[in-house]
Amino acid sequence: MKISDVKLTVVGVPRHTGFVNKHVIVEIMTDEGVTGIGEMSDFSHLPKYAVDVVDLENVLKSMLRGQNPFDLTLINNVLSENYPAVMYYYEKGSFIRNGIDAALHDLCAKYLHVSVAELLGGRYQEKIKVCYPIFRHRFVEEVEENLAVVRKRLQEGFDVFRLYVGKNVDADEAFLARVAEEFGSKVKIKSIDFSHLLDWKETLRIVKRLAKYDFEMIESPAVRNDFEGLRQFRLKVDHPVSEHVWDFRQQYEMIRHDSVDIFNISPIFIGGISAARKAAAAAEVAGKACLLGTTQELSIGTAAMAHLGSSLINLTYTSDPTGPKLYTDDIVKKPVQYEQGYLLVPDRGLPGLGMELDWERIERLRVPDLSWGNVSVHQLQDRTS
Repeated sequence: MKISDVKLTVVGVPRHTGFVNKHVIVEIMTDEGVTGIGEMSDFSHLPKYAVDVVDLENVLKSMLRGQNPFDLTLINNVLSENYPAVMYYYEKGSFIRNGIDAALHDLCAKYLHVSVAELLGGRYQEKIKVCYPIFRHRFVEEVEENLAVVRKRLQEGFDVFRLYVGKNVDADEAFLARVAEEFGSKVKIKSIDFSHLLDWKETLRIVKRLAKYDFEMIESPAVRNDFEGLRQFRLKVDHPVSEHVWDFRQQYEMIRHDSVDIFNISPIFIGGISAARKAAAAAEVAGKACLLGTTQELSIGTAAMAHLGSSLINLTYTSDPTGPKLYTDDIVKKPVQYEQGYLLVPDRGLPGLGMELDWERIERLRVPDLSWGNVSVHQLQDRTS
């Protein structure tokens, strides 16, 4: 079996906040009629430059045509040479590699008539506990809006939340106090996430202020790639510290400095399922726990993470992939399913990722390119309208 063609389709899908995220649907065709699908999720990130999708499609065709899709190591090596990691969280090359790698896994599993989880070595678990995000407060007036989000999602079965913090600490504290007062033990705050906005000393001052409230961990409390600062912060707090993995050199430095307790691993940021499995294995060797991170994918990207997570034995903390619940639409006929705050791994009887494209939806959501227009920086950071 050989790869015969590659097709990329750009869609713009609104979030419930009003912000429109752009994603690229990947289709990899073969000479035996099997097609794999993937997702280059959420290109609506800083840095503020766009990829030329027509050029990208032509380049990927030149790389992949004639290749055996089961040569995952070879193909990922070629992709890494052409779209290298650069020690940056939102590096667009990792988004590209992720979409291709997911489509290859989907293709190979379909050819073998197994699910991607079975291709990865089998299922350790059938569902993954996840949390719903509460986006960063800029104004105290937004506290009531976010409490309404908690009420709504709690009714849907989501009882764990993560809170983006650091822009308006008065509002952050007011929100945590109101959650404790209104919901008590019915609601859990998994993490307060600083998203690398502050240096570790300023983050430490804020954490001391918020420590009287109940939350499980602290995420991204130092500026990007400040491994020593991250270590100093970890030594001074009682909560476990989590950080995203976006580069193998970065993960090596965090292990070497003993900077974190938990690795936040997501295929989108490390460059695919193959790379995410390596990062999870490195964490396991280092004696560190994992959780699945997210950029808030659509159902294809979320299904890929569900299959990956089902095969990991050190996935011991609540994970983040609730993207399909943040959007007003999707691109597949049957989106991924959630039940009582768990992401369900697609059924074993469904080959590949278990997702089927819905072209009626896709045509409605299709956009011509990944251009930015007049979107402001704070809109990109906080996904606001």
